[in-house]
Amino acid sequence: MPLVEDAEYRNEHEVAALQQEGWERQRLHVAKNSPFFKALWGAREVPERLEDLAELPLCDKSMLRESQAANPPFGNYLATEDTAVSRLHRTSGTTGQAMNLALSQRDSHITAVVGGRSQRAAGLGPGHRVIHCLNYQMWMGGLSDHMTLEATGALVIPFGVGSTKLLIKTIMDLNVTAISCTPSYPAVLEGVIAEHFPGVRPADLGLKLGLFGGEAGLDSPDLRRRLKSVWGLEPRNSNYGVSDVFCNFAGQCVHNTDLHFMANDVLYPELIDPDTAEPLPISSDVTGELVLTHLDKLCQPLVRFRTGDVIRITGTGPCVCGRTGFRFQVVGRSDDMVVVRGINVFPTMVAALINGNDQLGGEYRIRLRGEGPYASLPIEVEPVPGIPLSDHLAAEVAKSIKEALGVTAEVTLVAPGSLPRTSGKSRRVIKEK
Repeated sequence: MPLVEDAEYRNEHEVAALQQEGWERQRLHVAKNSPFFKALWGAREVPERLEDLAELPLCDKSMLRESQAANPPFGNYLATEDTAVSRLHRTSGTTGQAMNLALSQRDSHITAVVGGRSQRAAGLGPGHRVIHCLNYQMWMGGLSDHMTLEATGALVIPFGVGSTKLLIKTIMDLNVTAISCTPSYPAVLEGVIAEHFPGVRPADLGLKLGLFGGEAGLDSPDLRRRLKSVWGLEPRNSNYGVSDVFCNFAGQCVHNTDLHFMANDVLYPELIDPDTAEPLPISSDVTGELVLTHLDKLCQPLVRFRTGDVIRITGTGPCVCGRTGFRFQVVGRSDDMVVVRGINVFPTMVAALINGNDQLGGEYRIRLRGEGPYASLPIEVEPVPGIPLSDHLAAEVAKSIKEALGVTAEVTLVAPGSLPRTSGKSRRVIKEK
């Protein structure tokens, strides 16, 4: 079946029909060909109606890891012969063992089309020259995200990571107008520009559009303002995804800073309480863990997969842009949540406060010792160059965290540039034994 090219604009009745039609085919494929789900479901009947999907058990990342460890390389949730796999990616493994991701030709095509919807919504299209700065070495953020950029009709330059001096020169030489990278990467480039390109400001590079993804942070208005003022570009969160599902299925439009769900025809979303797993409605102001079911996936189809991402629904009606998928913000990952004296703290909450302080450079690490729960939140923070590592500033940061989040923070200021930088996902929570 061909994809519905304008699925992100369909009304709720059309979407419901598309999803039910997809499920009718997908459930037969999974029930027949996936040993993993056959074992998980046991003697249960696979519901014919999507509205009854909650009758089936949830699955999660730990179960997929066990499946791949016992049945390498793809796990027994591979629902095809090995010969149907035409592309292999691997997850970054920032929260556990790296996973092998198998895609058929159709899976790859769907990935590009759906991700292209997000990049297009962010403003990318014909006439743009976009340089793609995510890791091409097996990570889905490289090649698969590259294909989502190409789906918009833009000229795509496959640069990858590293060689930052060459990257900056390439942007200037080729009159590049857009960059695709993580939200923390521009800060890395700023340091290289200051060191190796005297007299050049980031805004002099001529970038007009920043397409960000791969890590949290862009929800912060202060970070957005900083990117606009320092780089002269329009920052857009154009690339939200879950590697085991699709690399990109939600993004921000030019009218709204919230993420738009773009995959109504190929994914069925649910919300659950992250603690009890009880279903929650997809309604405005509801916060819960995102659960996803493939409606069109050949190689590694997932049904009721717990993403680990806790989101808050911000709208369900059509956006000004005309797209009809629900809108949301990512609160944080359930496995990154830190419990401090009974209060749940996500790194995104800390990032918002740090980005709002002009004396801080935006880089921080939460360094935990032991299993918790914790009596306080230990944070290492970099000030901007030229700001002294004073006890007064550390106390000011701790006070802002206490007032905003209600937890005690042990703030340690560290020298600018001393925290590790990465061109991929930055790990904000470090757990030490």
